[in-house]
Amino acid sequence: MERQSNEAFFWMLFSAGGVVAAILIPIHLLLFGLAFPLGWLHAPTYDHLMALVRLPLVRIYLFVLCSLPLFHWAHRFRYTLYDGLQVKHLNEV
Repeated sequence: MERQSNEAFFWMLFSAGGVVAAILIPIHLLLFGLAFPLGWLHAPTYDHLMALVRLPLVRIYLFVLCSLPLFHWAHRFRYTLYDGLQVKHLNEV
C-alpha cells in the first residue's frame, strides 16, 4: 500500500498562515496600535483583557494568531533559500 504524502497538510498550514498574516494581524494592529491609543474606540481595561485571555478559546486564537504566520514565514524562507539563493546542497535534512 502506498503511503500518503503530508504535502497537503503543510500547504494548508502555509495558506492559513498567509490568511492570518493578511487579515487578522492588520486588524489587531489597527485596534491596539491606532484606535485604542488615539481614543477612536474605548480601550478595554487590563482586567477585561486578562479575563479574556483566561478563556481556552481565546488562548487557542492567540496561539493560532502567533504560530500560523511564523509557519508561513518559515515556509517562504526555506523556499527562498532553496530556489532563490540556490542552496540545494543543504537539502539533506
